[in-house]
Amino acid sequence: MYLAVDIGGTKTLLGVFTKNGQLKEQFRFETPTSYATFLSVLRRHIEPLMLQDITAIGVAAPGMIDRSRGVGKNFGNLKWKNAPLQKDLELMTHTPVAVENDANLAGLSEARNLKGDFNKVLFITISTGIGTGIITNGVIDPEFADSEGGFLQLEYKGKLTPWEDFASGSAILERYGKQARDIKDKKIWKTICHDWARGMLGLIAVVQPDAIVIGGGVGSHFDRFGDILTKELKKYETPMTPIPPLFQAKRPEEAVIYGCYELLKDMTDAKTSR
Repeated sequence: MYLAVDIGGTKTLLGVFTKNGQLKEQFRFETPTSYATFLSVLRRHIEPLMLQDITAIGVAAPGMIDRSRGVGKNFGNLKWKNAPLQKDLELMTHTPVAVENDANLAGLSEARNLKGDFNKVLFITISTGIGTGIITNGVIDPEFADSEGGFLQLEYKGKLTPWEDFASGSAILERYGKQARDIKDKKIWKTICHDWARGMLGLIAVVQPDAIVIGGGVGSHFDRFGDILTKELKKYETPMTPIPPLFQAKRPEEAVIYGCYELLKDMTDAKTSR
């Protein structure tokens, strides 16, 4: 069995997978603001699960990752710094632990689910913040593994501002007083899509993806904004910056834990093939 741990800015999701990728069970809890408290709460949830013959654990964290040590260097909306996730969880569980950025893992899962000839996939998760993952030929692209698309600096109200500060789910709630799931007005969605397109156009110019997949809590409402966003992007299409097809994530809120599974399966397959 594999255990996936998706650390989010507001909630943490745990998933238990069989070796063939079946999600047996999942649990959620609010992510504490303190890292020490997080470890305590996580221990309470993990200890019963370890009775199920868990052989590896995948941890998805927001922000920058020191992969050589399994350390979360910073966590975006969480105020944690240099958290030794791999060391702490291995001491807690006596089980091998792998740590990776959450958007990279979500992108890995969704890119492998995507049908068609798409060699380079840009995954954009829109939830509390905005994260990006770039998958090339079915693996996390090492050249972009530390990219933070949500922190693109764009002009907003007369000054340079991180993209996610005015286009994320949190920004939508602050501006309109509503969660994305409660917004039905097409005029509001058009404004939101304009703000999304500004960041996406920059990413398209640099990454040149064959497809874009949109996930996260806000991304789960693709049926309300997908056509609007496509039209907004197409306004600025050029021969040098073609707009690729847009897709909704197949598992908008569970893509990360499935990405943990894919990561652990790849690691296991690599070990057995040696």
